Amino acid sequence: MHDSIQLGLKENWKQFTLLVLINALVGGMVGLERTIIPEFAEAQFGIASASAILSFITVFGFTKAITNYYTGRLSNVFGRRNLLLFGWLLAIPIPFLLIYATSWSWVIVSNVLLGISQGLTWSSTVVMKIDLVGEKNRGLAMGLNEFAGYFAVGVVAFFTGYVAAHYGLWPYPFYIGIGISIAGFFTTLFWIRDTKKFAEKETETTSSKVLQNVFIETSFTNKTLSSVTQAGLVNNLNDGMIWGLLPMLLFSLDFDAKQVGWITAAYPTTWGIGQLFTGKMADHFSKKEMIFWGMLLQGIAIALLPSTNNFFILLTLAAVLGLGTALVYPTFLTAISMATSPIQRAESIGTFRLWRDLGYAFGAILSGSIADLFGVHIAIFAIGGITLLSSVVVKIRMPHDKKEGLELQKIA
Repeated sequence: MHDSIQLGLKENWKQFTLLVLINALVGGMVGLERTIIPEFAEAQFGIASASAILSFITVFGFTKAITNYYTGRLSNVFGRRNLLLFGWLLAIPIPFLLIYATSWSWVIVSNVLLGISQGLTWSSTVVMKIDLVGEKNRGLAMGLNEFAGYFAVGVVAFFTGYVAAHYGLWPYPFYIGIGISIAGFFTTLFWIRDTKKFAEKETETTSSKVLQNVFIETSFTNKTLSSVTQAGLVNNLNDGMIWGLLPMLLFSLDFDAKQVGWITAAYPTTWGIGQLFTGKMADHFSKKEMIFWGMLLQGIAIALLPSTNNFFILLTLAAVLGLGTALVYPTFLTAISMATSPIQRAESIGTFRLWRDLGYAFGAILSGSIADLFGVHIAIFAIGGITLLSSVVVKIRMPHDKKEGLELQKIA
């Protein structure tokens, strides 16, 4: 039935390259808000409360998380490509809502759409790339995917900061999103093909264990999957805090928009570029150790952020945070993929991404509440402590790759 289908990066390089381009555009839509929204909230609408400002990240996190889960469950029903295309259709109104916003509620609505769009588009490109490459280069595939997405987050974050510094916080930085969303929609419409048959091809030779309950095992009971899932949640919990509070911290230190753009961009840019190397590393080195050290680096860097007002030290800490995230991000997806059957992979990845992106919402709520009660410095330090604790959970709970084979079992 699938004799004509060949798995592999080399065999499917054209579609894979297009999907890398698509994910760069997906990341660019997030980068649109990465530098300027907190300052935009205060300058344009007079919102000063950290919790209120971070509400846009909260709604983004909840909607993206829920959409991730249903994208995973529905990708086999409606097709990966169709969900990707629908995600881009929802992205097109987002920059217009931000450009013509007359109240903060417009920003909230735009982030509901952004969360749904990101859940559909990013989840689809992840699953489609994994479908295409098979087992051999899965880590490399995820590294390239996440590199493209987060490098684009960094580039657009810097560019919006640059535009804001020269032309104002509003509306010019948001014009970038119009080009990104239209390019993503039409590239998908004309050139992307569905990859479900590639996953079906892989099931013919897989030795991966079939999970009894994908949601429960991915979330709680399977030691590998649940360890990865909690680390993913904490990773995005601290990312949600960095997204909202780091610009607030930097503007409070009297850095201008361009300097804030440099620091906020250093984190996702290092994260993105680093994944070119860490993705391939995940094919060869211990996934447990990569996740442990990555979470440890993140925790240390975050905890040190409130301790300095030196531009170059802050830039360095942002880069270290990016390096730590680069170690874990493609490794999360590689570990999840290896621990699940191809026929359940999309649902397991969707479950992981549900919890991981709920971290955005939890991070925004928690860090915003702490910042309002005790100040931004204490909030950042607290999130750093939670990240360090997550690394300890990975060290203690997650099995070693070679010892338990990521809990893969041969099917007799």
